[in-house]
Amino acid sequence: MKKATIKEIEALAVKDDKDIDTSDIPETTDWDSAGIGKFYRPIKKKLTIRLDADVVEWFKRKNKHYQSAINKALREHIQSPGS
Repeated sequence: MKKATIKEIEALAVKDDKDIDTSDIPETTDWDSAGIGKFYRPIKKKLTIRLDADVVEWFKRKNKHYQSAINKALREHIQSPGS
């Protein structure tokens, strides 16, 4: 399979979706195995935060990447209904 050239990509960009032949590409309807956020990497900000020692120790016991685990817990909290 050849790589698409810039001209080919530009030509597709101006076409309506209905005019593009996708018959050689099967439609994906099962997204269960899709990786969510695989390529999304939010910008990290270094800061100092004071947390209760027992909270930090709990995260450290559960996960060697405890800072990421704390970040995940905070993200889940702010994305939950009612936050």
